[in-house]
Amino acid sequence: MTEPVFDRKTARRLAGYELTALLVSGALPREVFQKGRVLTRSTSIYDLNGQVLFYRFPLSHGRTQLGFADVAASPAFPQPLLSVSHGQVWDADDLLEKAEAAAHKHKVKFTSSRFVAYSYPKLAVQFLSEHKEVLLLELFTWAIVPPLRERRKDEPPGNFERWSLLDELAANRREENSASLRSRLQNWDNILPRGRDQELVEFNILDTVRFEDVIKASLFLHFSSAELHYSPLSSDHHPCYELRGQLTNVWCVAASTQMVLDFFRYNYSQVRIAAEEDLGTLTNPNGLPYGDEYKVVNTLQKLTSNALTAHLDTSPNWAEFVSEINANRPLISFIPGHSRSVAGYSETSLFGWFIYQGLLVYDPWPPTSGVITRYENFATQTYRDTFTAHLTLV
Repeated sequence: MTEPVFDRKTARRLAGYELTALLVSGALPREVFQKGRVLTRSTSIYDLNGQVLFYRFPLSHGRTQLGFADVAASPAFPQPLLSVSHGQVWDADDLLEKAEAAAHKHKVKFTSSRFVAYSYPKLAVQFLSEHKEVLLLELFTWAIVPPLRERRKDEPPGNFERWSLLDELAANRREENSASLRSRLQNWDNILPRGRDQELVEFNILDTVRFEDVIKASLFLHFSSAELHYSPLSSDHHPCYELRGQLTNVWCVAASTQMVLDFFRYNYSQVRIAAEEDLGTLTNPNGLPYGDEYKVVNTLQKLTSNALTAHLDTSPNWAEFVSEINANRPLISFIPGHSRSVAGYSETSLFGWFIYQGLLVYDPWPPTSGVITRYENFATQTYRDTFTAHLTLV
């Protein structure tokens, strides 16, 4: 089994570096993170193949948890900081206790349990007996994740389907990502040599004035960001977007469509949208099959009587997200096995080598609640399709 690129201690140190850079640049709100700490305790999140994929570190101020940061452990990712979320609490012990209570209802015998990314970034709890899986329950819903399915070549996974990020990553891409991760750590260590000052960075998000001065002294400092507003006038009703949780395990597409329609003030129920996209009913739901992506475009246009003109892009890039958000328009983003909406972006660069392009993601998973991620690292995710919509003005 391949060893993690970073151990837990190194990952925590990197979290301190990267979060500080985002904080000083303005990407993360100072009123939330100024006196935050990266806690020593973290949760290992495994890939389905058994390797540690990333660590989830709680961020706190005193006894108040601010949110959490996901930091790469494996060569699946080219950059260490995968995402930052605030306003959500991560309590691994409580979740495992609930998962084990749900597992006992299925009358299985297990000797251990762990968190796995069954469809990254969606999580589940895996129960093992003698190192073999006996049960896989989706986090929060405690629904049984179906067994691995044989897919056609180039067919992406479905909306409630297990797949291994590491097993599906090309070997050459893994080597490139591993080299990129190690280079990132070396660049940070060149700027902040190990010592007492670095220990402060390791244990805190912001290391007093010293680290801030180092970053501000960079000749390459650049920062830009934007979020959706009620109108193109940035002073109006900021922010102006609402999260909708998916009502079933497989209705992420319907929930993402609902968020976009709500933004344009077309208030349809998720049940109605699911019917338009042929996603079944609440009692008998299904996901959007591969090849039916056009139904999202059709739904956006039909339910607005063509007031919206929708478009599907099968090769999305960073520039598209930036241009759409700058035009005050949300996007629907398809990644392998999942759909979310995007309502903002943030781009930070400094030192000539530190680049963090983050997306403000309104994720309908977990079901019925959803989660807002500020920000998801664009470089560490696979963006399969995007859907855009603009008003047809007369």
